[in-house]
Amino acid sequence: MTTASRPPARTALPRVRLYETLRTAHLERAHELAPASIVYRRRRYDFDSDLARGLDLVEAGPLRAAWVLARSDVRELEVNEPLMVSSLRRTALALAAVDVARLVRRRRTLVVTYAIANDDPFRPPARPGLPGRVRRWLDARLIAAVARRVDRIVLGTPAAQELYGALVPSLLRRADHVLLPALPTACTCGPLDAADPDAVLFVGAFEERKGVPQLLAAWPHVHRARPQARLTLVGTGPLADAVHAFAADRPEVSVVVDPPRARVHALQREASVAVLLSQRTRTWREQVGLPVVEGLAHGCAVLATTETGLAAWLEEHGHAVVDPAADPERVADVLVGLLDARRPAATVLADLPDVDGRLAADAWLLRAH
Repeated sequence: MTTASRPPARTALPRVRLYETLRTAHLERAHELAPASIVYRRRRYDFDSDLARGLDLVEAGPLRAAWVLARSDVRELEVNEPLMVSSLRRTALALAAVDVARLVRRRRTLVVTYAIANDDPFRPPARPGLPGRVRRWLDARLIAAVARRVDRIVLGTPAAQELYGALVPSLLRRADHVLLPALPTACTCGPLDAADPDAVLFVGAFEERKGVPQLLAAWPHVHRARPQARLTLVGTGPLADAVHAFAADRPEVSVVVDPPRARVHALQREASVAVLLSQRTRTWREQVGLPVVEGLAHGCAVLATTETGLAAWLEEHGHAVVDPAADPERVADVLVGLLDARRPAATVLADLPDVDGRLAADAWLLRAH
């Protein structure tokens, strides 16, 4: 049942996933994962209500989420990872709720988490000044408290494994853990062997942090070197006007604004190269990058920056990774190289696992205990 209202007696299923935000990709995956209530704080812009059908969704702020959990017989709880500082207080409150309920039900809730963080939340210049120092001190203690309550953790990227080993080594010493790279399996949306060798695709928010300015700056160099190349930009966001202005007098550039998922999949099947030039901000770093994962799932060669937690895997498997500060000529050279390689989709798909990394993680986290 999809919960749109907020009945006072609402309880959750024995298995609960705690989300900060919920988006279409989460809904798609939820239909494949073991049944669970999803308790979330807010919806992302790309939330597809049709995909929400058949799922048990509870939209709730921190206090209501804690109340729902306290009233429910929760056997297994998946929380946001300890280094996700933006949700620390909500996570700590949720854990307190299930532990209070334990006193009544006399059953300990298994707490698990899926970790893909690859950015130190305390790196300068994050939260400068005295208020920032106090906040960092509080955050560090909350991270430690949440980590102590985690029983099992799957690390979704080598970068996450390295970060947790450096910042929360006690968690990896104490909790069951395993590295399962956040890689997809081949998408089943249609034939993946008929891509246009000249088609380049960007899918994502039209924002600076997603590398849109860097891609637009590099494209004229790509087109001069390879006039038959075509670029499709799919998404929406604050740089939409700049994207449309860029495409206005370039017939080889197309812009598709916020299309349905079926159209996105069709464009990914047609593309030869998927591009995501992620740029770090003061408080954010690309953890994996859904466009990277979806590009791989459709047999695309991928161009990314070293910001994604899968950067090392991409380099080891014939894709391309550039420094986020690379100049437009460098980005263009690498992109042209990927186009010239004309890599068959079959060779990209052959490097992917037999089981989707997130599904494998779910099975490992919630195995019999």
